[in-house]
Amino acid sequence: MSKPLKQIHLAAHFPGVNNTTVWSDPEAGSHIEFSSFAHFARTAERARFDFLFLAEGLRLREQGGQIYDLDVVGRPDTFTVLSALAAVTEHLGLTGTINSTFNEPYEVARQFAALDHLSGGRAAWNVVTSWDAFTGENFRRGGFLPQEERYSRAKEFLATANELFDSWRGDEILADQESGVFLGDAKAGAFTHRGRHFDIEGRFDVPRSPQGRPVIFQAGDSEEGREFAAQAADAIFSRYAARAEGQEFYQDVKGRLARHGRTPDQLLILPAATFVLGDTDADAQEAARVVRRQQVSGATAIKHLEFVWNRDLSAYDPDGPLPDIDPDPGEHTVSRGRAQVRMYRDPLATAREWRELAAARGWSIRDLVIETGNRQSFVGSPGTVARTIDDFVQSDAADGFILVPHITPGGLDAFADKVVPLLQEGGVYRTEYEGTTLRDHLGLAHPDADARDRLAAS
Repeated sequence: MSKPLKQIHLAAHFPGVNNTTVWSDPEAGSHIEFSSFAHFARTAERARFDFLFLAEGLRLREQGGQIYDLDVVGRPDTFTVLSALAAVTEHLGLTGTINSTFNEPYEVARQFAALDHLSGGRAAWNVVTSWDAFTGENFRRGGFLPQEERYSRAKEFLATANELFDSWRGDEILADQESGVFLGDAKAGAFTHRGRHFDIEGRFDVPRSPQGRPVIFQAGDSEEGREFAAQAADAIFSRYAARAEGQEFYQDVKGRLARHGRTPDQLLILPAATFVLGDTDADAQEAARVVRRQQVSGATAIKHLEFVWNRDLSAYDPDGPLPDIDPDPGEHTVSRGRAQVRMYRDPLATAREWRELAAARGWSIRDLVIETGNRQSFVGSPGTVARTIDDFVQSDAADGFILVPHITPGGLDAFADKVVPLLQEGGVYRTEYEGTTLRDHLGLAHPDADARDRLAAS
């Protein structure tokens, strides 16, 4: 008997401020006006995507003491944008990154419970940590939390938030919500938490929301991050868009679930993916080459090199050879607030490798950054991209993808119009939403499923 086809999950990431966006394209729009978010969300919903995802930055990044050029547009508050999008969509899930290092469980739980009510059960929380004192300077707790303790706080933060969500849980409360009759349960909302990071008690003031709890996402790739996801997340963002690496990550994370009493279908693995479409594969390849050069200007190439060198390299020609001086291995002070700083664990080794590669290929600084940087995950005609996505999912390299277009707000339009219909024709992607909540879209059970079953049987 042949293995049944897996259904593909698709989501959309509004890219905001990052190095994938092509600002020079005439079709590029605002990243702060609501009309951009609304267009993007409506396109994702028209394509029957599971959810829209917003990242969040808690401080403007700096390069050489100056605000990084991609950040000058600002960073709108996640909850504000998602709440507004709840009013202009009906089915699309609304996922936001909210930091567990510089927030408090009561406040975050209250905001997500409210969003879940406002959206009719479409809220999701990407739980992230922050380790750097640079970001922490914006908060009372600036720089106090050592990097090695960030997951300790995150785990307790999420556990505490779940206690708040569940403080309205129980057969009586479920019956109350279904019947619309207030039962006067004196225990509703009461909570007490005593722990290392949080010592709180009181009464949670938002009743049980349609999903019970928001869907939980996690994005860490470290050992701690993978284990955290296996223990507590409903979905994990993966950075592995190559098939072999994706399969290895998929097997590793799914293989951790059993020791936490979970099954493989209780955690979805969703890599971020970029794409370039063309009428033919050759057209798409040429378009992708142009996009990469648009994404990496000469100034951007120099700034990227400074992430590794930890030196001011503004005097170097981006179309010339790599610096002959070595990186400064000391405290990182040139680029602040950028995740890329952590990606290069050994700057000296990276510099040696890049010099050898550039010399062998005859690459300039800009050439090197373009060729070693993130390439588009899917490049080709709509048929080629649809087949490649399906192959990844059916071969257990992923459960689906979070698409990141290089142009907003219209960058999803062609994918929705040309690729999605092909996936639908292949029987691997929905033609209509079959439920009302994000948990329905993702095939995840409601936290109160057991209690509901007991009520139905009584």
